[in-house]
Amino acid sequence: MTRPRQFDLICFDWDGTLFDSTAIIVRSIQQAVQDVGGQPPSDEAAAYVIGMALMPALAHAAPDVPADKYPELAGRYRHHYLARQGDISLFGGVRPMLAELKGRHHWLAVATGKSRRGLNDVLRLADLGATFDATRTADETAGKPSPLMLHELMRELGAEPERTLMIGDTTHDLQMALNAGCASVAVSYGAHAPDAFGALAPRFVAHSVPALHQWLRENA
Repeated sequence: MTRPRQFDLICFDWDGTLFDSTAIIVRSIQQAVQDVGGQPPSDEAAAYVIGMALMPALAHAAPDVPADKYPELAGRYRHHYLARQGDISLFGGVRPMLAELKGRHHWLAVATGKSRRGLNDVLRLADLGATFDATRTADETAGKPSPLMLHELMRELGAEPERTLMIGDTTHDLQMALNAGCASVAVSYGAHAPDAFGALAPRFVAHSVPALHQWLRENA
């Protein structure tokens, strides 16, 4: 087995990075807030919380909703999201990119703000369960941008921070990588606008999956 050029472990965020789900998550948040009597957030405000753990995300997106309504708010979000989940798919080019990385002996992982149940559902939907060597979700460890999720993945797989790469579409992902001492790559086609990425020092900002694939082929 040949060792990868630079990164043994490549960690991916899920929503907005591998899975084309940003618009549906935004609409589901907005409808959930409206259902419990709050003021629906703007598209930008709803997209900002993608990647965070569900309850902190909903609290941030709906500051006028009282805390005692958070369980109902979370339930309404799940209702709207699950009603649309079958319409979501991987971004074009993700499957061959992951297959090539596996063939080059990288460990692959998912670090996501989704719940364990939610991630298991979409991995089954995408038929990618066997692709990843390890996964972590926000409900079984600390949410982003805490580095705990990455620390646990590195410990499980025996990877070092300097040989671990985090790839994501939000500032939460990039800040998590910085907090963990890992390198990062940002993608601009997900939830957050790329003008916020520069201060978090990603190695590269990919504007499409093919561009990400090419960068990984040449640099990872």
